[in-house]
Order: sequence, then structure tokens, then C-alpha cells
Amino acid sequence: MNDKDWSKGINIAITVSDTDGNILYMNDRSAETFKKYGGLSLIGSNLKECHKPESWSQITEMIITGSTNVYTIEKEGKKKLIYQTPWYSESKVAGLVELSLELPHEMAHHKR
Repeated sequence: MNDKDWSKGINIAITVSDTDGNILYMNDRSAETFKKYGGLSLIGSNLKECHKPESWSQITEMIITGSTNVYTIEKEGKKKLIYQTPWYSESKVAGLVELSLELPHEMAHHKR
């Protein structure tokens, strides 16, 4: 598995940025999700350029505090779970990872 990028083919959009907000990585699903904004050409650009000031403020806060942001959205008829969380290098926040996955409109919920 070390020679395989398992995240390329997964049906979850994965976008990784550094602490300055520079996009470091996008898997295939992320590139497809953001195709109309440039897809893979967004790598190297900054999250600040494509977020409203209040969103950028929240991104900055997550980087400073190491906090996680989780929410659902509905866009273009698709319901999605957005999970944004820090990633770490040498015990320090090194940036953020955003996972975006489509949810069925009706979804089972189990208590276990």
C-alpha cells in the first residue's frame, strides 16, 4: 500500500492545506468537486482567495486552536457532510484537511 495513493480513487473529496491556507493536495474527487474553479490547478493557490472573510476567519481560528469544524450543506440538490480538521507534523498544527462526502437525503441512524 505504500506505493499506492489510496485517496485518489475514494468517493470522498479530500483537500489539504498548510497553515498559511495554501492548498497542498487535492484527490481526484476534490478536483472534480472544484472543477469549475480550476480543479487540480488550485493546488498552490490560497484558501483565502475563494472564501468569504467570515469563513477565512474560521479557517484561521481552526489553525490557531487546533479545532474541528463539522457541518452539512445542500448544494445543487446534493446533501454533503463537510469535516474540516487540523493535521499535525511534529505535534504542531501543520494545516487543515477537508473531507467532503455526499450523503443520501434519507439516511439511517443507529444508536449502538
